[in-house]
Amino acid sequence: MNSAWDRLVKKSRRPYKTVQHVEETEIMSNNKGIHSSLDENIEQIKDSFGNSGDLIIRSFRMGKPFSHKVASIYINGLTDKEILGTFIIERLMKDVNLSENDDPFSPSQLTTYIKEHILSITNVRDVPDWNKLFLSLLSGETIVLVDGWNHGFACAAQGGDLRAISEPTTESSVRGPKDSFTESLISNTAMIRRRIKSPNLWLETMELGKITQTGVGIMYMKGIVNDKLLTEVKERLSKIKVDEVQGSNTIEEWISDNIWTPWPTIFTTERPDVVAGNLLEGRVVIFVNETPTPLILPATWNQFFQTAEDYYLRWSMSSFLRLLRIFSFLITLLGPSLFIAFLSFHPELIPTPFLINLASQRQSVPFPIVIEALLMEFTFEVLREAGIRMPRPVGQAVSIVGALVLGEAAVSAGIVSSAMVIVVAATAIASFTIPHYAMTDAVRLLRFCMMILSSLLGLYGIGLGLIILVAHTCSIRSFGIPYLAPFSPFILADQKDSILRLPLPFLSERPRLINQLKTKRIEDSQTSSPENDNMKNQDSKKDSYEK
Repeated sequence: MNSAWDRLVKKSRRPYKTVQHVEETEIMSNNKGIHSSLDENIEQIKDSFGNSGDLIIRSFRMGKPFSHKVASIYINGLTDKEILGTFIIERLMKDVNLSENDDPFSPSQLTTYIKEHILSITNVRDVPDWNKLFLSLLSGETIVLVDGWNHGFACAAQGGDLRAISEPTTESSVRGPKDSFTESLISNTAMIRRRIKSPNLWLETMELGKITQTGVGIMYMKGIVNDKLLTEVKERLSKIKVDEVQGSNTIEEWISDNIWTPWPTIFTTERPDVVAGNLLEGRVVIFVNETPTPLILPATWNQFFQTAEDYYLRWSMSSFLRLLRIFSFLITLLGPSLFIAFLSFHPELIPTPFLINLASQRQSVPFPIVIEALLMEFTFEVLREAGIRMPRPVGQAVSIVGALVLGEAAVSAGIVSSAMVIVVAATAIASFTIPHYAMTDAVRLLRFCMMILSSLLGLYGIGLGLIILVAHTCSIRSFGIPYLAPFSPFILADQKDSILRLPLPFLSERPRLINQLKTKRIEDSQTSSPENDNMKNQDSKKDSYEK
């Protein structure tokens, strides 16, 4: 029995998946040189792609007297066919009499002549091995191979059907620009270039994912960004050794300081103006191809309650809206738990007439108040998820009608009290004022924890939960920056643009902990203050009167 069991265990431990994984990665990391025979190269490409239907190979002859075989290879759907036909195929097919002499070009001379005299496309680069050939081909470039030469060259003709630039869907605003990022890395970086016309705006690109080879761009302002922060970002990205990188969420989980915290430690946005503003503050932005939400780091807790519209409105209205969001955050986090604590443990703190009214409502409710609250919160989360996953024309109607019908039916049936429905509805409405969805998700999870603590210890449980939550938040760092900055540690200079926003002439300094190289936004901050401007105007008037 023991020997049979040992054989069964050894058989189950055979690394079948490991062998298959090595074979897949070896295909994508083929650094062997290209063959000199065009027919062998075409067969190699067909075999590597499994004779895929979207692999297009166009073969023809050129040179004098039409002695050289040439082939253009591209993936249908990834290449702009207008660029391919006008600037590559048409140019190669027209220029057939390449030499005035009787002797034809050699393959190497023909390749050089094609690159330097025939192709009028913007970017042409050599492809010496199979690894670069496959990567260029799958990136939308067109590969041109010449028979007799063991090198090819890739022509930049990326295109195909891409989503157009549209308005933001999750970060809409009344004032300000209406454009948002798309799934194209080149288009996203171009939108930032239009806003920041400076040669100090640097972009470094790399590919992550052994199989997917996903394009990643690191953008920063040279001379403003902290070099230690930039080095840390590059080191963390270089440690991502996985087969697939499907989007920015994969990179976010790999490079985060603390993946177990409920708080989001990396900021995401779909607005180019938000990215431009963070770059000018000294932050680093990571763009991922096929993802319309770049990563902004480091991130602080206060940053998730600020919007781009705060800088398009007057400072007084922006400050009021920020205070409103903080207050709504507290309602979302503590609303149901405070209701449970007051009714279960501290009814003496409730005014007597209101307490009698609440008690009369709960006479027909068969469940304890904590079960009632958890049931209503769970029902609302189901309705929220159903409204998101269903088709857009139907989802909104289902969520609204479902909430009204279920709430009214639950109160009529005596399952929940009307006061509990009001509390849950007010909590849900308050959660919609939080501008960033990642922070909303964190509060949704923490709200259930606070409800359980309040049902066990009342207000003392809420106080204990808040102490643990604040202590945990103080211990978090985002790429070396304290998560609660500029509150902990307290930085007086950064309070001008934290909970309140002072007028723009007073915001003459960048955040201290994020940027350590160039904290001044202008050369002399005193020249931009309103007091000094008034003094200069009075001095100029005095000089004119004396003259």
